[in-house]
Amino acid sequence: MSCESGTPESYLRFLPEPWRSEAVGVAAESTWWAWPSSSGRPCGDVDVHVLRARRSAAPLRVLLLHGGGGHSAVVWPLGAILANEGFEVLAPDLPQYGRTRVSDTGRVRYQDWVSLVADLVAAETEDDPRPLVVLGASLGGMLAYEVADRTGRVAAVVATCLLDLAGDPAARRAVARTPVLARLVPLMPVLARVGALARVRFPIRWVAPMSAMSLDPELSRACLDDRLGAGSSVSLGFLSDLMTHDVPDPEGYRGPRVLLVHPAADSWTPPEVSVRFARRMAARTDIHLLTGCGHFPVEQPGIDELAEHLRALAADLVGTA
Repeated sequence: MSCESGTPESYLRFLPEPWRSEAVGVAAESTWWAWPSSSGRPCGDVDVHVLRARRSAAPLRVLLLHGGGGHSAVVWPLGAILANEGFEVLAPDLPQYGRTRVSDTGRVRYQDWVSLVADLVAAETEDDPRPLVVLGASLGGMLAYEVADRTGRVAAVVATCLLDLAGDPAARRAVARTPVLARLVPLMPVLARVGALARVRFPIRWVAPMSAMSLDPELSRACLDDRLGAGSSVSLGFLSDLMTHDVPDPEGYRGPRVLLVHPAADSWTPPEVSVRFARRMAARTDIHLLTGCGHFPVEQPGIDELAEHLRALAADLVGTA
């Protein structure tokens, strides 16, 4: 198995058996999707790299979203598990990360992530009637929640984290590398309005405790060494938009059911932050903590529990589709 940094194989090797042996047999097809041009999009043209495991006979599909410092290959261990469970899977590289090509990377904002994923959901559901589940890892959890609320085309949301960075100081403290950075959040919009400052880029490890990505130090190191993800940099403009972005009010949430599967041993983002947000939701919300799992949920028995929760969700959705 090739272990070149930034490839699906470089992360599949951290799965425990028997998941690892089964995942190796899942082909990750590299595809591209041209995000349709929208008026006034400052970052320009975006060619989105998407990993896929096609399953034409699958009763439902899963759109897998990475978080900050991630990309499609990082979350592909979950994608391979899903594919082995009989789901069709697609996982995009969101702008600034992975192999996605952007005309003006310095002008990418978190709002672009929301708009891009919403348009991708619309494109994927236009001619395919199968239920589409959106599974978000880390920051991708709240992204999945917002897109489901916005589009009305998502069958269910699965999230490993639900972090309200603008509205919950505890969430900001969790994702920031130092308390000082969390206290600087109110100044970020002012600084980001200065064009030159908005383009200033910082290594992600300066602003987030990436070493807490996993309970396995080797896996955390693999993430930090990955220049397509956690080993890359982030602009002040993107960081400002992320930390101050207002998510839909959970009491007024209009989307489908939400399955929160927060890792119980997450040393980066405390489970109670996600649980507190989830309990405010107007829609049905099922809350599970994955036993023994760190922020990157690959440990047993939690990963076995995750598979069971996804099987149960699929049975419900296919039975009611």
